[in-house]
Amino acid sequence: MGSLTRSAASVKTVVGRSSKAIAPLSITSSLGSPDAAIDHKTIDSLQLATEKASRTGLFVSGLAVKGVNVTSRRHASTYDVPYPNFDECRRKSTLDAKVASRDTEPERVAFTRAVKGVAFGSFGLWGAKEGVQLLLYSKSMSMATRALAAIEISMNDIPEGTTKTYEWRTRPVFVRHRTKAEIDREKAVVVSELRDPEHDDVRVKRDEWSVVIGVCTHLGCAPIAGAGEYSGYYCPCHGSHYDASGRIRKGPAPRNLDVPPYVFKGDTIVVGEEEK
Repeated sequence: MGSLTRSAASVKTVVGRSSKAIAPLSITSSLGSPDAAIDHKTIDSLQLATEKASRTGLFVSGLAVKGVNVTSRRHASTYDVPYPNFDECRRKSTLDAKVASRDTEPERVAFTRAVKGVAFGSFGLWGAKEGVQLLLYSKSMSMATRALAAIEISMNDIPEGTTKTYEWRTRPVFVRHRTKAEIDREKAVVVSELRDPEHDDVRVKRDEWSVVIGVCTHLGCAPIAGAGEYSGYYCPCHGSHYDASGRIRKGPAPRNLDVPPYVFKGDTIVVGEEEK
């Protein structure tokens, strides 16, 4: 059995005191003849000492020599663990280790780029759709205005010789049930003497019914029905006088009152609908 001995004691000074330094360690063979003293200062020398000690039964006897790779041992079972294989998780284009990564990059990023293209394209189409809808909504009529796009007026509610006012597309509409005297008077007017020449037959579809928009053509004021010098409509703001047909006869207004589109359906007048 091998044993440990020290030799060649030397003296050195440590923090002002003298002490004996530890001599190099030597191994004495169990065969009775001591081996040559080995200087344990390098890794190679320590490894050599370990190999010699293991051959003489050093580890069997429980003795050990301190040093790098001396007391650590690896079990044989470590080498039985299979090397992990992740080929099933890898792309087929990357299985060949001899192929450079840049050579397979277009194939690997194609799917990612396609997904990004579809996502950004869908987002762009959605944004364009929202922009067009917002533009159309801003230019279109409100819900309340669309609800009044066409109104129905019962002729039985308007007695002869009277005028009633209705709202159509946020503007007033005068519906006048004219008498026989008013019809004869308006048709006898000399058109050439008018500022905005129009015959009564052009402005009405039935002689006894006159439908005009109640907005003064001067500055957009609201005239008064059944007033003025010509018993038609009168705008008190600047003194514009219209006759029973809605034609300008006196005052600063440049033209006649506008006639909205309307049709007769039985005993109902539908304002806002064109005649087919």
